[in-house]
Parts: sequence; structure tokens; C-alpha cells
Amino acid sequence: MGNASTPGSAGPVVVGTDGSEPARRAVLFALREAQLRGVGVRAVCAYGSGHTGQADLGTPAWPRTIGELPTHLHDIVAREVTDSVEELRQQVGEPFVEVEVHCDRGRPAHVLLEASQDASLLVVGTRGAGLWGRLALGSTSTEIVHHAHVPVVVVPPGPKATTTR
Repeated sequence: MGNASTPGSAGPVVVGTDGSEPARRAVLFALREAQLRGVGVRAVCAYGSGHTGQADLGTPAWPRTIGELPTHLHDIVAREVTDSVEELRQQVGEPFVEVEVHCDRGRPAHVLLEASQDASLLVVGTRGAGLWGRLALGSTSTEIVHHAHVPVVVVPPGPKATTTR
């Protein structure tokens, strides 16, 4: 996976991913939108913000951390994100979109807003895998909608699973 954009071209589609189902839906949307626009995707994951309060978002694959991060956490997160995005990129199919993966320590909204400075679009899911996951629109999505300097798409959740009796 290479550079998401070339000089003089439109900026990449930046997408937040944290391993949650809403994030996977956002990545699929971002990949399809990038195909239509002829640009790349920058998949961004924030981890280990270091906050000890409820705003510290953990994910299913990457635990919340308090204090010092293990030095290998970045590599683990980057590999997990890369594998997940590549799986979705293969699912979307050709023409394949170039993808770059960024994994940075920090608050998810701050990391995504920083990573989208040169973007043409910023894509997020409705909610992440953190403690506030039950909210219809998560705190990260809400903050991004209010502070982004590029167009934002908040990908809605999929249809509710129906149960048969």
C-alpha cells in the first residue's frame, strides 16, 4: 500500500478505524468513495490516548492503556489496521485504491483532524468501540463534525439484525 495522493491531485479520503463494526463500515464507504474520486485512502487509528477517564476509548483488539505504552503497541495496532483495511480493500475489488495507514497515539478526534489537513473528505462511523459505544453518534464523530475543515461523512450503522421466533 503506497502513498494516497500525488502532488497536484485531490487529497485522499481519510477514514477513522478502530476495529469496531461501525469503523469497518466507514472504511468500506471510504474505499468505494476513493474509487469514484480516483484518489487514495488514508486509514487512521488512534490508540492509547493516556486518558484515565471515560473519554479514553478502548477497542476490541487494542486495550485502553493507563501510563506508559508498551513500545511494541504501535506495531501491533498498525498490523491489525493494515490487515483489516487490506481485507476490506480486496472485498471492494478493482480498481484497487492505494491505501496508507497511520496509527498514532492520542485522542481519536484530534488524531483524525490532524490527519485530514490535506484530505478531500473525512469519513467516520457513527460510534466507536469505546465506553460510550451505545450512543447514536459517538463523541469522536460529534467532535469531528463540529471541528473538521473538510467535508465529513458519518456512515450510519447497518440494518438491525432481525430475530425469528
